[in-house]
Amino acid sequence: MDLAGAVYQTTTSFPRDEVYGLVSQMRRAAVSIPSNIAEGYGRGGKDYARFVAIAYGSLLELETQTELARRFGFLNIDQEGHILSATAEIGRMLNALRASLRKTNPAP
Repeated sequence: MDLAGAVYQTTTSFPRDEVYGLVSQMRRAAVSIPSNIAEGYGRGGKDYARFVAIAYGSLLELETQTELARRFGFLNIDQEGHILSATAEIGRMLNALRASLRKTNPAP
């Protein structure tokens, strides 16, 4: 949730012509992470593991988009570092959750 807030705040300074481009992509990816975790938790069982995997994919998308934004000059190195630091931490948490869910619901 904090990462999504940071992405929303950071992308307000992007060029206006990026509102429907990179801004939209980054915001959707950032919102998708906690949304998929919540939806998967609500469904439970094997669906939970699947939605956590989707959330992880969105996290990787956001990391890529963040690097692109810096390369295009929309983010400075500190802004990029702040977002990537958060994505790294969330990535570790999601990997641990995925491992735990695999133990709980092993593949057939």
